[in-house]
Amino acid sequence: MIWVNGALADTDAATLPVLDHGITVGDGVFETVKAEHGQLFALTRHLDRLTRSARGLGLPDPDHDLVRAACAEVLAANPMPLGRLRITFTGGTAPLGSERGDSGPSLVVAVGTAARRPDTTAVATVPWRRNEHSAVAGLKTTSYAENVVALAAAHRVGASEALFANTAGLLCEGTGSNVFLVLDGRLITPTLASGCLAGITRRLVIDWTGAEEVDVPFDALQRAEEVFLTSTLRDVQAVTRVDDRELAGPGPVTLKAMATFAERAAVDADPVAAR
Repeated sequence: MIWVNGALADTDAATLPVLDHGITVGDGVFETVKAEHGQLFALTRHLDRLTRSARGLGLPDPDHDLVRAACAEVLAANPMPLGRLRITFTGGTAPLGSERGDSGPSLVVAVGTAARRPDTTAVATVPWRRNEHSAVAGLKTTSYAENVVALAAAHRVGASEALFANTAGLLCEGTGSNVFLVLDGRLITPTLASGCLAGITRRLVIDWTGAEEVDVPFDALQRAEEVFLTSTLRDVQAVTRVDDRELAGPGPVTLKAMATFAERAAVDADPVAAR
């Protein structure tokens, strides 16, 4: 069951107009929230970021109470132990082209089953650059074609994630993750000025581990003692291969970050019930 613009519908019956701006030009924003046994992890943080992204595109603020109610209906209709809940907020029906219409935004909430991610993974660097000066830098928009291309390239070489540099040659982010490195004994992660998304898990890991936000040269990936990824469904995931470079791991700093996140997230990360 999927919630679309005010009502639940079966998956096969849930529809949006084919001229919805989210479909025609990718004019929309979204959030992915981890659902465990009917609760959404850090929902308030996700809704705040949804609003920041909407404002960045010039969309109206989403109604948080409405989104919470939609999430509750979807979770009640689709019980599962672990799920990926997706909140999508688009520009609504509009004429063909970039100009918005006046029909108002569309809101869709859906959930699908998710599996626990393995503790370790491999990543690949890709030649394409994030534009840290873009009008949509740092916004979680539905325009994900660049990520689709990059992730497919990573999969072709046996990696689960692709990592981008920005136009300045600094490490930025993955297609759906933030990246942390241990370099010369320091736990570091790219600054938001790099163009990376302000990840919810990223922020919690920084707060809980004391990681430093710094400019990170892209080639630091080839020198780092440890590397790990963070995201809503990965939590903290150790990287044991970057391109052709093998890393022993998870290393001690990564193991500590994994343990700290698991402990603190259970009691201290604003896990908000969907109701």
